[in-house]
Amino acid sequence: MKQNIISYLDTIKNEILSLSKYLYDNPEESFHEYKACNYLTNILRSNNFEVKDNYLGISTAFYAQFGTGHPKVCYICEYDAVKKLGHIVGHNLISAMSIGAALAVSKVIPKIHGSVIVLGCPGEFVGSAKITMAKQGTFDDIDAVLMAHPDTVTAASGTSMAVLPLKITYKSKSGLSYRNQSSYNALDACLFSFNSINLLAKGFGENALIDSVIINGGDSPYLMPDKSESKFYIRAPKMTKCCEIEKKIRKLVQTTSELMDIKYDVCMHELPYDEFVPNKTLSRIFSHNLKESGIIAIGEPKNTNSSLSLGTVSSIVPCIHPYISICDGKSIKYSSEEFASATISYCAQERILRAAQALALTGLDLIENSSLLAEVKNDFCSLHKCKNSYVHL
Repeated sequence: MKQNIISYLDTIKNEILSLSKYLYDNPEESFHEYKACNYLTNILRSNNFEVKDNYLGISTAFYAQFGTGHPKVCYICEYDAVKKLGHIVGHNLISAMSIGAALAVSKVIPKIHGSVIVLGCPGEFVGSAKITMAKQGTFDDIDAVLMAHPDTVTAASGTSMAVLPLKITYKSKSGLSYRNQSSYNALDACLFSFNSINLLAKGFGENALIDSVIINGGDSPYLMPDKSESKFYIRAPKMTKCCEIEKKIRKLVQTTSELMDIKYDVCMHELPYDEFVPNKTLSRIFSHNLKESGIIAIGEPKNTNSSLSLGTVSSIVPCIHPYISICDGKSIKYSSEEFASATISYCAQERILRAAQALALTGLDLIENSSLLAEVKNDFCSLHKCKNSYVHL
């Protein structure tokens, strides 16, 4: 079966590379990836996948399946880009690798059993459809989730930070500023909160971070700002720590409101991301297959201070998120326009074809070898104390 996958991938390598080039040439913002979604689903339909468009009411999301029953191995497609900057983090390559792997596995499914799933997950930069899918139970019936991310290094799956987004709104009375100099206004409350949170952050712990921005602080110097809005992204190694910080911020905002006699509101303006917990057994299997596919030098697990929407998924089902270097040398920086250009280089093309093969072989291993899948799930249960009942053996 493995040789069948390797041979098939060789026959579709031009299609895989054309896919990544098409997405590169047609970058689309989060939740507006209409061309990308259409391109990907057309490929899947032409290969006899059953495709659900407008998945969960998200116009550029999709759910595609080939085969029936378990094991169910899922590949993730991300395809949004940054406005005016394009694919600076290489989401075009994520889709290419995942589609290539899924197509290859689908060609051997009729000879074995199980299912291969492809999830089209738009909006990675602004909330991510994966979080909605996780909340709606999409991953509850899936046995493993596989994806790889382009980078400047090749490394095994590591951890990520949890993130909890908050929006704070203050509302005060309006009026001419020169006639109300003795009154607090909404911007006063906002600035007081900013300064207080910066001070409190010293006690949040070395690894806890808060990114913040004022998005509305008044329109005229002659009028008292009657409304201010600010966004905060609380980041920490564990979601439990994020929640502790959130409680302190909410208490601070309430106290500020009472001191200044100003109304307030605190809400989550986006869904939070849990920290990513990689499945070590699954990571070991993928690393072995990546070496077998020709990428030998694999670094230690890469832990990142950024957040991953896959973190929330990793608390539901075994996941991996390894990194694949698409460029040689250290001159190109990740998330730069130069990195976007590198995604269509010869080096990137060679690496993503090898990574797609490794992803496909890993999926095949899980479907064919029930004891290996059981080991993956036991690893998951040991980390999460078997809080999920999804296991299908």
